[in-house]
Amino acid sequence: MSRGTVKFFNESKGFGFIIEDDTNKEYFVHVTGLIDKVKENDEVEYDLQEGRKGLNAINVKKA
Repeated sequence: MSRGTVKFFNESKGFGFIIEDDTNKEYFVHVTGLIDKVKENDEVEYDLQEGRKGLNAINVKKA
């Protein structure tokens, strides 16, 4: 699992972005990929899966 921080999450639209700790890469996360409810600045763990526009964070849970 990768570790990162939630940069942004819009609950009403159901998506956001996570910044990976090691690489500072940014990954899209959709509400369907969440295990725990997340908000901005939460420390999270997640897996990556190839999506339509690149890698997406899935199985996202608070670290």
